[in-house]
Amino acid sequence: MQHEPRVCDAALSRAFEFLGKRWNGVLLGTLITGPAGFSELRRAIAGISDSVLSERLSELTLAGLVLRRVSEGPPISVEYSLTPSGQALLPALDALTTWAAENLTEERCTEAGARPRA
Repeated sequence: MQHEPRVCDAALSRAFEFLGKRWNGVLLGTLITGPAGFSELRRAIAGISDSVLSERLSELTLAGLVLRRVSEGPPISVEYSLTPSGQALLPALDALTTWAAENLTEERCTEAGARPRA
């Protein structure tokens, strides 16, 4: 008996390729609680550099998941928030958070070779 070859779903591959890129999912998860400025995001996400934060926010904005709003000052400020497409990810992010809390303990990650986060 011959089996059909396994094929990964293209949409799932795109989702993990984009959201699996370092910091993208974390940034979206950080914006769940509401809009935030660049400095607030930098303080909230330990270990991210200014240049990477700027790059990831640009990517998320271009993908239509994050809205960048500039307020004319003085002083001029920039605020980032989730778009409706970004908000549509909330159930998935909540489910991943719950799953990680229950299944990815620091001990398990360390045993698997992943670096624990500060």
